[in-house]
Amino acid sequence: MSESEHRMIEILRILNTHEKPIGSKVIADELKTKGYNLGERAVRYHMQILDEKGYTEKQGYSGRVITELGKSKLEKGLIYDQVDFTLSKFKERIYLTDFDYKKKEGNVIVNTSNILENKAFDIIKEVFAAGVCVSPLINAKKTEINGKKGYVMKTICGTTIDGVFLKNGIPSIPQYGGLVDIEDYYPTKFSELISYRKTSITPLDAFIAKGMTSVLEVAEHGTGTIPANFRIIPESGLEKAKEIFEKLEKAGIGGILEIGEISENILGIPVPEGMVGISIIGGITPFCAAQEMNYKVDIKTGEEFINYNKLKELESSKHKIKHAKKVDYKKTPFILTKSLNRVNQVDYDIETGHGNIVSNISYLQKEDLDDAISIMKKTYKALPKYMNSHFSIVDHPDDKSKVGIATVCSLSIDGILIKNGIMSTPQYGGLLELGKPPLFVEMISYNGSSIDPHKIFIFKDLTQIAKRKNPKKILASIKEVPYIARPETEEILEKISKEGFSIFKVGKPRELVYNAKVDNYNFGIVTGSGLNLIAAIKEKGINIEAKAVETVLPIEDMSLIYEQ
Repeated sequence: MSESEHRMIEILRILNTHEKPIGSKVIADELKTKGYNLGERAVRYHMQILDEKGYTEKQGYSGRVITELGKSKLEKGLIYDQVDFTLSKFKERIYLTDFDYKKKEGNVIVNTSNILENKAFDIIKEVFAAGVCVSPLINAKKTEINGKKGYVMKTICGTTIDGVFLKNGIPSIPQYGGLVDIEDYYPTKFSELISYRKTSITPLDAFIAKGMTSVLEVAEHGTGTIPANFRIIPESGLEKAKEIFEKLEKAGIGGILEIGEISENILGIPVPEGMVGISIIGGITPFCAAQEMNYKVDIKTGEEFINYNKLKELESSKHKIKHAKKVDYKKTPFILTKSLNRVNQVDYDIETGHGNIVSNISYLQKEDLDDAISIMKKTYKALPKYMNSHFSIVDHPDDKSKVGIATVCSLSIDGILIKNGIMSTPQYGGLLELGKPPLFVEMISYNGSSIDPHKIFIFKDLTQIAKRKNPKKILASIKEVPYIARPETEEILEKISKEGFSIFKVGKPRELVYNAKVDNYNFGIVTGSGLNLIAAIKEKGINIEAKAVETVLPIEDMSLIYEQ
């Protein structure tokens, strides 16, 4: 991508953060803060091009606004750039925070949520009252949303604390967003994690989905799963950080789950030597409770600033969650470690077509099995190029009323290449939009995530495989292989693709493969996910629990969906 195109993307990003039209001077000033030294004349030139493309629209003398087409371009036009931008956005918010906890004045970072139902508002108040939040201070206004009466609620984002640290000379480095298990009001461990690095989805956004949290259970009974963040600070800043926390709590800002000692493992996360780990409740936590009860809540995390004095206490709040006990927590496992161990068990023979492959196993009620298989057949028939045709039915290990559907995990392809002496490394799990050309619209790195990225997309109902909507959005992965091995790799991939393995594209060095980027001197391989058929089943309303990278199975024992 050219420098000019990067500038235009940044201009679209700036316009997207403003609700009202803005002019070239405002844009030029904001570009300067991002390292682009463009004058107003140069900005007007770029804006003219954006107008011609339909990405922006001039509104009289007021300036320009971004169009829906521009928002679409911003969302999916630069996915490889977006995975770097996610962390940069948080660093920008941290820098711009100017809240003075001593004077109790200045701007704080807020999450914004739109709520339509009064009952949802009541549930959220209950969570605030239980203190399962960063702060009980909110800004709530009754308003009209899409023709219906509702509320716009702004709540303090935990990143505000990182900003306060920075203004007081303590570098606070965001590491992970995830889910923390709570037992009898004590945090026990991070059960899931996503790194702030190399993801197009903000980590806590990834876990905002029904079935992933149980915030209301924590508020009412003290046991469940809530969103939380994890950051590290230098050991030399520990005592000052504790002092700041004490004073922030007097200002109504807290939500601490645990502050570690120097180099101490925190809630299952190892901490580097000379650093201290800190875990804080996710600012969006109260809104997850409403989602758990099937109420629709539109949540935007850490998108804007508001003056602290415009916030008021919603409910008299008592922080019920206690600090974590000082125990030796079991480490939170990462998906890449699990994946590489499964990959190492692959012994598929490309000549005979026999041997072990990595398998996903997803569970559903036995009574739904026939309908599920029917959906799989129709999905495969509609999109044969993008689906792996192998599957088998397996018993549930504990529940006789359930049955498992085993499918071929795309990690099998890494295993096959490695077995043949070619190093293949899974890089990203993504959501691929089948346009002309296909493009990745979301990506999460395998390195730094505890959960298979494709499970996130299924939980959040982001796929469009069996749905009638277009364009189709399917699950896909990108792998990285040294360029020197490309000719041999192509031969192997050609053989196994004839056996039903889903291989979409083999890239070239430095090539953007469906808008995804791999390191220099390597090439990318885009493959389909074995969970695509499972996602299609879920889209059709069947309750199915997707499990990825579960085991290894002999492929010769599996059936072909089109032969059923």
